Amino acid sequence: MKNRNMTYGNPAVLILSFSIPLMLGNIFQQLYILVDTLIVGKMTGINGLAAIGAVEWTIFLVTGGIQGITHGFSINMAQSFGDNKVEELTDYIVCSLKLSAVFSILLLALGQLLAAPVLEIMHVPAEINAMAKLYLRVIYLGIPITFFFHLFSAILRAIGNSQIPLTAMVISSITNVFLDIVAVVILKTGVGGAALATVFSQLVATVFCFIYLRKNIPDIFKRNRNRYMNGKMFFKQLAIALPMGVQNIITAVGGVIVQSVVNSFGVAFIAGYTAANKLYGLLEIPASSYGYTLSTYAGQNMGRKEIRRVNEGLITGCIIGVITAALMSFIMLCGGRNILTCFLPENTALTESAIEIGGNFLKILSIFFWLLYVLYILRGCVQGMGNSVVPMLSSIFQLVMRVFCAIYLSNLTGRTAVFWGEIAAWTGAFVFLLLFYLHEYKKLIKQSIGKGMPAAAGRRGLL
Repeated sequence: MKNRNMTYGNPAVLILSFSIPLMLGNIFQQLYILVDTLIVGKMTGINGLAAIGAVEWTIFLVTGGIQGITHGFSINMAQSFGDNKVEELTDYIVCSLKLSAVFSILLLALGQLLAAPVLEIMHVPAEINAMAKLYLRVIYLGIPITFFFHLFSAILRAIGNSQIPLTAMVISSITNVFLDIVAVVILKTGVGGAALATVFSQLVATVFCFIYLRKNIPDIFKRNRNRYMNGKMFFKQLAIALPMGVQNIITAVGGVIVQSVVNSFGVAFIAGYTAANKLYGLLEIPASSYGYTLSTYAGQNMGRKEIRRVNEGLITGCIIGVITAALMSFIMLCGGRNILTCFLPENTALTESAIEIGGNFLKILSIFFWLLYVLYILRGCVQGMGNSVVPMLSSIFQLVMRVFCAIYLSNLTGRTAVFWGEIAAWTGAFVFLLLFYLHEYKKLIKQSIGKGMPAAAGRRGLL
């Protein structure tokens, strides 16, 4: 499988060709999440659906942190790859493997320890508490698997390979659908069986990526590990990875607080909000894929000091993102309510209420969806430039706006304030990141001119 060097070539072609496999992989990942939701909703009723929705942000609190940390590990890898420093790239990979082992053990212990208290804090209704706790504990058992899957995927993205993570997700998704049918439909194991199916299917994807890396980058498994116990290298990895992990955790904390408010609105609101969020998550996939692509693109080009090429890629990515967002908004407006019915049981008074609530949420999201896409792309670019602190700070804006709208504005304007909190969060984070990027870009251009460096040479790499 050919690895892609993004320091030369047409940015639009590179961005699309790299991001499409990421999109497809994420779509398959979302599909098996949707299958969980659909099967559990149909087989266990609206309470089963609400139980999964009630802990959704609690799960992202951990998995989002994992995604941020592992993506942060890939930034230095991408810059080393872009500058053709093969040995340094291998060092960063081995360092990341060691750090991931430590983090996964710590998070596994914390997840199991805090699962029950978190549900109490989130005011999960009594009628769904037991199911929510079971689902959460089983998913948290798979934390080490989740960590290494995201690490292996991040390594592959850093060297320009988005096809293998796609293949892994396709295999995982097919496995998950099969196991969901067996566990929930045939064996009647409910939400616990759905959670086990998810964990096992991700194990399959992790093993697949491990086998590929072992075969194609054998140095990370065969060379003497002791020479890589370099304190400076560990610090460089953590300096980028931890803020990116914290960024996602801050976002998740905001989501947990909002979910706790939503949980107080009753089962119908929880179900409608959950169903809408499932579609929202599916239509958000291209945005996150573009963000990962711009992070790799900017990282490789920063390694070569191609500053103007980074900016060219950002502008191109934003144009592509806005066009894609318009299509996603059309889907929300024209087919949103019909899609919501797939996640909910047969027509009841609660079902009708849930569809109305979810439909209103989708209508608001569709108007501003372009802003979310541009935010992902801009954030990915800034992270690829080697700055993970500013994106982390931008997530604080998101936290503040979501919490303010959910807790305070909802008391004044009603429950739909929760929906507007999403829009306010995107706006605050985007403005903050844009101001930083414009300042940083001008500074880097002046520095490159002062040093007599070509700001946009487009040199072909060696790898």
